[in-house]
Amino acid sequence: MSELTQSGGNRDGEGVPQAGGLTTGEVARRLGVAPTTVRTWDRRYGLGPDQHTGGRHRRWTAADVARLERMCALTADGLPPAEAARLARSEEPPEAAPAGPRAAPARRPPARSRAGSGLRLGDARQECKGIARAALRLDAAALDRLLLAAITEHGLVAAWTEVIVPTLQAVGRKWETSGERYVEVEHFLSWHVSGALRRTSPDTVADRPGATTVLACVPGESHTLALEVLSAALTERGIPVRMFGGALPVESLVAAVRRTGPAAVGLWAQSRTTASRPLAQHVAGMEWGVRGARRKPAVLTLGPGWAGRAVPGVARPVGLAEAVAALESVVAR
Repeated sequence: MSELTQSGGNRDGEGVPQAGGLTTGEVARRLGVAPTTVRTWDRRYGLGPDQHTGGRHRRWTAADVARLERMCALTADGLPPAEAARLARSEEPPEAAPAGPRAAPARRPPARSRAGSGLRLGDARQECKGIARAALRLDAAALDRLLLAAITEHGLVAAWTEVIVPTLQAVGRKWETSGERYVEVEHFLSWHVSGALRRTSPDTVADRPGATTVLACVPGESHTLALEVLSAALTERGIPVRMFGGALPVESLVAAVRRTGPAAVGLWAQSRTTASRPLAQHVAGMEWGVRGARRKPAVLTLGPGWAGRAVPGVARPVGLAEAVAALESVVAR
């Protein structure tokens, strides 16, 4: 779930050659990261240019760029961003002439991280590399530390969308193209992600009439990790959640909905073979309460299994942030 950015004008002077240093865009291309990443490191960790010029434009000298390169190297090795920034700032910058456009070395292609194993991560955040390496080494202690640091640093929704999901997808692609090798890495990573979610989640929210959300995988579906993240995100926002996990039988799902009288029901399907439109329609039609004031739950179909299988009158949010927003809206009614 990437945030939308507005374009309008030449922000930070990107792409405009200026005497005495590189523009933010040039620095980003040189490092193989997004310009927004460079700006974030400046804003959060004070890794901006040492010298500021008039106006909005910023110029990065060789010493400034060297600091950012050190930041990239440290985070690629798995160090949390805040600690990596502290070390990058504390090191003595190399003495060099200002990095004007002509002084810059040949641009490297955009980062295509392989995490030392052929595991492609594309242009994902630097933290992905350290997490991928720890998972491939089956290093439990390092993996827990890096996952907790990412969630603490970026918040649950951003950490899931921008750090954890790209790494899980890269691991999945690896075993799919390696003749079923690396399955243990995917299971190992998923287990530790689940543990990190439990450690960082607040206490369970007490029930409130008309505010509970029921989350369950449809029958035959055992992939629960995305629902665990959604449950944690809703709990953070004070929304009561009843989580029923994987492969909940139809009869049990119906009984759970009748017993809890939820405001909303989220049904997760990872595969098209498990997504059942009749089941979603049945749950959406359930009623409870006294005659004349009967209620129905708002049903949300969640996960890639529902793609192309629209259910009339049933919402299908795409991604974690959209699902959280949709459920918050239902509870607030």
